[in-house]
Amino acid sequence: MQVELACHAGACYGVQRALDMVEDLLQQGAHVSTLGPLIHNPETVRSLEERGVSVVAGGSEAADGTVVIRSHGVAPEVKEDLASRGLAVADATCPHVARAQAAAAELAQEGCRVLVVGEAGHPEVEALVAYARASGAAADVVLSPKDIPEGLYDPVGIVVQTTQTRDNLERIVEACRARGLDPQVKDTICSATRKRQRTAAELAATVDAMVVIGGKNSSNTTRLSEICAQVCPRTFHVESAREVAELDLAGCEVIGVTAGASTPQSQIREAVSLLEGL
Repeated sequence: MQVELACHAGACYGVQRALDMVEDLLQQGAHVSTLGPLIHNPETVRSLEERGVSVVAGGSEAADGTVVIRSHGVAPEVKEDLASRGLAVADATCPHVARAQAAAAELAQEGCRVLVVGEAGHPEVEALVAYARASGAAADVVLSPKDIPEGLYDPVGIVVQTTQTRDNLERIVEACRARGLDPQVKDTICSATRKRQRTAAELAATVDAMVVIGGKNSSNTTRLSEICAQVCPRTFHVESAREVAELDLAGCEVIGVTAGASTPQSQIREAVSLLEGL
């Protein structure tokens, strides 16, 4: 069985940066806790916990050591709370997410009603909403055109969760324009996300089955799986390499592999090796 790996797959710069920051702190002998899971990858989070990295819900649970702000970022008031407690803080917010946060605040400062294109409840989206509101704007989470609030009037600003698809952003922008609005759009979709989505779709169109590796709680990995399934019905989303042996790949000659931006390369290598051994 032939295994083909997408040319853009696995941990993006922001995720790798967060992992490297925690690794450096551990090497220094620091006691480390993260505000929520560092990244949306259960395998990696479990591995870090085994090395003494605890996951806390807030600064009150982190009595000592260094608190790491996860790659998805946090609301401004969370950073203020950490500072008020005098805790050592390592900010692992992905630079692309930080750019989106700044864009949300900028739109708010310009007097816009802010629409955050993304998934309600996702930590990155919650932080984007918080940055807009902290700068004085009303803010709404919009995942599809039907979520756009009634009664909107200009000025309206749009900022985007970094892992959203361009197609979804364009649908929402067009729906706003159909209402007579002229939204100011801050396209904050990460280039790494776009590359992974494009190359995954290209590969999926040429193989018998696709294996997408990454956390089921990872929005970007889930979206990769959805994109692949549109062109390759035999698409499998697995969280760990161990699940590969359980897949029904009967009759497949060529297997494509991709992975979300929160999937370390070590997990990809292990899955590819297992697939090659089937």
